[in-house]
Amino acid sequence: MPEPARAPTARRPCPLPFPLPPEDRRRSPYTGWTRAHWEATADGLLHAAARHASPHHALISLPGPRPSSSGPRSDGLEGFARTFLLAALRVAGNNGHDPHAHLARYTEGLTVGPQSPTSTTELTSADPDSWPRIDTVRQARVEAASLALGLRLTRRWLWDTLDDAVRTRLAAWLLPALGPSPVDNNWWLFGLTVGGFLRDAGIETVRAQTAIDRALTRIEGWYRGDGWYSDGENRAFDHYNAWALHFYPVLHAHLSGDHPLRAHYGARLHAQLRDYTCLFDANGAPLPFGRSLTYRFAATAAPWLGALTGHTPLTPGATRRLASGTLRHFLDRGALTPDGLLPLGWYGPYEPMLQSYSGPGSPYWAAKGFLGLLLPATHPVWTTREEPLPAETTDTVRPLGRTGLLLHSTASDGLVRVHNHGSNATPDDPHYARFAYSTRTGPTADGDNHFVLLLDGRPTRRGPAHPHATGPDRASSTHTPRHADGTVLTGIRVLSTTLVHGRAELRAHLVTGAAPGTRVRQTGWATTPDGPTAQLHGLHGYDDAALHTSTGSTLMGPHTHTSALEGTITDRPEGALFVALASLTNDPAPAPPSTLATTHLADDTLHVTWWDGTSSRLRFA
Repeated sequence: MPEPARAPTARRPCPLPFPLPPEDRRRSPYTGWTRAHWEATADGLLHAAARHASPHHALISLPGPRPSSSGPRSDGLEGFARTFLLAALRVAGNNGHDPHAHLARYTEGLTVGPQSPTSTTELTSADPDSWPRIDTVRQARVEAASLALGLRLTRRWLWDTLDDAVRTRLAAWLLPALGPSPVDNNWWLFGLTVGGFLRDAGIETVRAQTAIDRALTRIEGWYRGDGWYSDGENRAFDHYNAWALHFYPVLHAHLSGDHPLRAHYGARLHAQLRDYTCLFDANGAPLPFGRSLTYRFAATAAPWLGALTGHTPLTPGATRRLASGTLRHFLDRGALTPDGLLPLGWYGPYEPMLQSYSGPGSPYWAAKGFLGLLLPATHPVWTTREEPLPAETTDTVRPLGRTGLLLHSTASDGLVRVHNHGSNATPDDPHYARFAYSTRTGPTADGDNHFVLLLDGRPTRRGPAHPHATGPDRASSTHTPRHADGTVLTGIRVLSTTLVHGRAELRAHLVTGAAPGTRVRQTGWATTPDGPTAQLHGLHGYDDAALHTSTGSTLMGPHTHTSALEGTITDRPEGALFVALASLTNDPAPAPPSTLATTHLADDTLHVTWWDGTSSRLRFA
């Protein structure tokens, strides 16, 4: 086992608003954290949120920069439901022992909230506790899943203690979630989760089973093999694979004691974790790619689920090292306010990464990251010595199933990158449309890791990327650029390829159909002053030197800079080829990018000789 080291960071760990136990570097040489640290963090989060509860604790309305598109009442339910799930995991994992009386507070809210459900989205002093109706406020369906899962986990200590009238009201409020999903993506699984609880409780069991079967049938068509689902009919590959599309079916099968169902979905989870666990940096950071990134350490839900069900490629020590490293990563970097709340953002508040559905309670989807508390204190995941992550043990380059994504990590600095040649959830969203993402950079609004045509001085958009080919060290895609206003540039095609060797990324683009004289631009990584070293060097088709520009803030911090190369489309029937070398590294004093490779173009083949004498070829037929 490699010598453990503290995660590299240029920042002093931020103080926390609640006490933690002493570190245990003997059992946890990488993070110092034990189960007691997770319990203390869960308690701290719950105590902080409770201070923002409505008079009868039925809504938890947290402070934030703005309400979600569903309105303040829905946001209050979101705060209640998601923190209730955290409380449920905390108490169920302690076999019902609840020294902080977390469940007592939520029991009061569960009693009052569904008494008079309302269609109004605003909060009033005359009605500060009522929940919104599922059939009129669709976000309530999402929160119904957290409530149902929490009730299922704590049934012996909460649901079974309620009187019949309260249980009847709760069931009546939950039942509309069994209907067809209004959104055709992972939302189908909210009905499955509500159905799982109601079926176990003996309520509308036929209707509940129908919702379960309908959801599992719907997601089956989105399974792409090798552990990867698309989140809907489009090519949406992101964290929803782990914290939704695997999370709900596998946990449902586990809680149901349905061994065939658990074996079926568990095998898929195991396959997903072979890839997903490689996306965590040695410093604990998950990959900031896709939407809902404000859920932060919910990214650890699937690795915990693998340990809970036995469907995981990780050892128990590596599982805890991954999960504790991720939770520490965020807490050490200011992910909690001085009042102990999770703000809308990545580390601290950061509005540019939010979606319209994000409200002040949204970050508490992170409760899923505490799933490991369901494992008893005697489980090997808590008792064995921490072991290193995949990113710490070996350099890795390989395609991620059939997603069009290429994994790229380097053990010398523990940094993980993903090159994007196939995820199309929101083609013009910087959190989906860039050609590359890493665990130590974030996308800018100004176009890092992009290749564009410059039309009247304005950069084109990428548009949907279509996977073209993959190999052990490469991935490629095609796309038709769009004008800045979204108009498709019919007749223009860009074939893009990323070829990786060590820390080097060779980025090649063959442009056909564009008018001679059109200018193009290739941009590199956007890094903060205390971040890794980014390099960009032109090899073919570009002007001489890279330009260095200020590109504003990212979720990693302010004052980023990005390198850019520009070139000109020439009149060649086979198309204009542009080739550059890029690098992102945390190694000290990296060699100039010009030393990483040399290239030679012969006919339609690019011959590449790397710095260590090995060679590769790219064909542009």
